[in-house]
Amino acid sequence: MKPFMDKEFLLNTPTASKLFHEFAEGMPIVDYHCHVSPKEIYEDVRFENITQAWLKGDHYKWRLMRSNGVEEKYITGDATDREKFQKFAEALPRAIGNPMYHWCHLELQRYFGYEGILNGETAEEVWNLTCEKFKEADMSVRGLIKQSKVAFIGTTDDPVDSLEWHRLIKEEGKLSATVAPSFRPDKALNIDKAGWKEYIATLSDVAGIKIDGIESLKAALKSRIEFFNEMGCRASDHGLDRMIFAKADEKEIDKIIKAGLKGKPVSADDAEKLKTCLLLFCAKEYNRLGWVMQLHYNCMRNPNSTMFNKLGPDSGFDCIGPNNDSIKLAKVMDTLYADNALPRTIIYSLDGSDNAFIDTLIGSFQGDDINGKIQHGSAWWFYDTLNGMRDQLKSLASLSILGNFVGMLTDSRSFLSYTRHEYFRRILCQLIGEWVEGGEYPCDEAQLKEIVEGICCKNALKYFGLEENK
Repeated sequence: MKPFMDKEFLLNTPTASKLFHEFAEGMPIVDYHCHVSPKEIYEDVRFENITQAWLKGDHYKWRLMRSNGVEEKYITGDATDREKFQKFAEALPRAIGNPMYHWCHLELQRYFGYEGILNGETAEEVWNLTCEKFKEADMSVRGLIKQSKVAFIGTTDDPVDSLEWHRLIKEEGKLSATVAPSFRPDKALNIDKAGWKEYIATLSDVAGIKIDGIESLKAALKSRIEFFNEMGCRASDHGLDRMIFAKADEKEIDKIIKAGLKGKPVSADDAEKLKTCLLLFCAKEYNRLGWVMQLHYNCMRNPNSTMFNKLGPDSGFDCIGPNNDSIKLAKVMDTLYADNALPRTIIYSLDGSDNAFIDTLIGSFQGDDINGKIQHGSAWWFYDTLNGMRDQLKSLASLSILGNFVGMLTDSRSFLSYTRHEYFRRILCQLIGEWVEGGEYPCDEAQLKEIVEGICCKNALKYFGLEENK
């Protein structure tokens, strides 16, 4: 029996062990898509306890607790931090096979030196240990970033954001990592969701452009894209409940916008026409500026309307969406390619059954002398499990070129979640090790080193234009 999560965790062959310890383990982290707060980075926030670092805003953990019958007051309610941690610790042992179990113990090992097992009985021990550890100098937000060897952080930011904290971080110039905003224009596109009219008013004020139709809306978005570019933005991100493609002329789009501005209901078909128009427009701007476009789709958000009305979005009630719109992705890509305006693009579907489709689709739009210009993004959200990551890697390897992959991201709100990169790297080395030991790939150390280091870090540095800074 192998020890629980020792230094050879998941490294099931000698080759896997060598690849991880000699090539992958020490590589810097390029966390090009996450949801951490630039304000907390600038202020170098120090957490008082593990609940503040782990459970505040982490809907992965909230879902696990709810699934174990924990009352909401211990999740998002007014229970004490100690009580909330106890309930989570009691639930965690039941999560066998869930990546949360591995993530939590990797974080306890790497940041707190705890080699034990977290459960209801050890919760007090872990609580006291972590509270004391958080007092140490290198356990502030900036300390965690530095000790994790993070080279780049791509936050997720709304077009109306002032990017004040990014500016202050850059002007100070003391952070060990580069922090850049990422342009997330979902609220401008989502005319079918509550609050769109009010959001457009805010966008109009921030951009200094009266928005009354499609041309002025485009102008306002372009103005903010230019501002983000000046602030060092290298990527955009679109969170699409489902993939979209429904073209319409600008007169029709104008009518749709005017209806939305008057607070009139907008049909799903009309909303898709506006979203398509703006997605294509934004993509062309990204291409002009050399940004990377990220597309996340096939998520069903807030199917539990009662809890959405009570707690709002991003509170742990989303799920994988129905897979019936992926064909529209091909139409978006084709339209942009025909206009010579397809930017470097990373595609993520929340439905793992899309793997083969995405991996063959990206091969239809590669080129422009860019290795892996169109990427199949890492296994996302509900799919970033051990098997989910292996499935994504195997599909990408089988149908495209794995060696050009830009690798892992945290997609997290927690500064302790950088161990997800280690988890991914162990899985990557496990898989490649199996291929080498099985005689499916030669034991060419130089080539394997290039592949592993590339996927872990170097490919992303090049893809996002960061090499000059490192």
